[in-house]
Amino acid sequence: MDSLHAGVVPWLYFGIAVAALLALDLFAGGRIHRHATAHAPPPFTLGAAALWSGLWIALALLFGLVVFALYGSEAMVTYFTAYVLEKSLSMDNLFVFAVIFGELAIPAGYQRRVLHWGILGALAMRGLLIGGGVYLLARFHWILYPFALLILFAAARLLWGEQKERKVVVAACAVCDSWLARFVPVTAMIGDGKFLIRQNGRLAATPLLIALVVIELSDGIFAIDSIPAVLAVTRDPFLVYTSNVFAMLGLRSLYFLLSGVVARFHNLRYGMAAILVFAGIKMLLSGVIDVPSWLSLVTIMVILSVTVVASLGGSSRRMHDQVTGAS
Repeated sequence: MDSLHAGVVPWLYFGIAVAALLALDLFAGGRIHRHATAHAPPPFTLGAAALWSGLWIALALLFGLVVFALYGSEAMVTYFTAYVLEKSLSMDNLFVFAVIFGELAIPAGYQRRVLHWGILGALAMRGLLIGGGVYLLARFHWILYPFALLILFAAARLLWGEQKERKVVVAACAVCDSWLARFVPVTAMIGDGKFLIRQNGRLAATPLLIALVVIELSDGIFAIDSIPAVLAVTRDPFLVYTSNVFAMLGLRSLYFLLSGVVARFHNLRYGMAAILVFAGIKMLLSGVIDVPSWLSLVTIMVILSVTVVASLGGSSRRMHDQVTGAS
């Protein structure tokens, strides 16, 4: 599906709805932020994180029904395909979040604040990148091939493994620290969870600000990977952006839900790489083979299901081997 030609009204209503959701999330988190301390527990209990994650997913599914009512079944399937694609690719962000917070020693009580403002910036950045990508594809057909190569390179990056990605993120934290120090003094003090604090009469950047900048930079890299992939599914800016927004909105609660067990999904990176390869080939062959949206959705869901089952099965076998060896 190339374009729905959605008018101003759907964009306006969607913008108002997202602003209301973000305001609600900020208000709900405001009490947590005001009472957070360096030794505070994570801002979400496991149950609350599961509830919020389920709520964001339910809202994304509900919006799919809105797309169906406005534009029909094909548009709805395309939206769901784009959403599942973006949601699965965003799982790599969870690993990066954990590395950033660990490297900069950000207390659990302050992590949600960093993620909140980080994702707000990411939504604005992705809007600009999506607009630019759609414009380029509409003006220059040959841009398909560089985009497809970007997708395939992203698949190769996922196969580097977590350790190499960890080294890159750690290096990015160090570089960002040095770069910020050119403009504002950097302190190791967390303070009361602010991005800037006054120290010796001067403003100083805290580790929270460094974490925020690194998160924005890392999301820019992820966006360069994922946006061409979703453009392989649809070039309609309304479907691309709305699927991105709903995938990003639930990322905070999903991080707190899965941060303790994300290591069990060790095969998920291979699944994400396979999805990117599928998207890259689909874009390369878009002028030769027209892959229906429903087939793309089924393919992505099958890949995800297989990798999740393989990850959980592998984790269970390792646990069994450890217990057997210990006994």
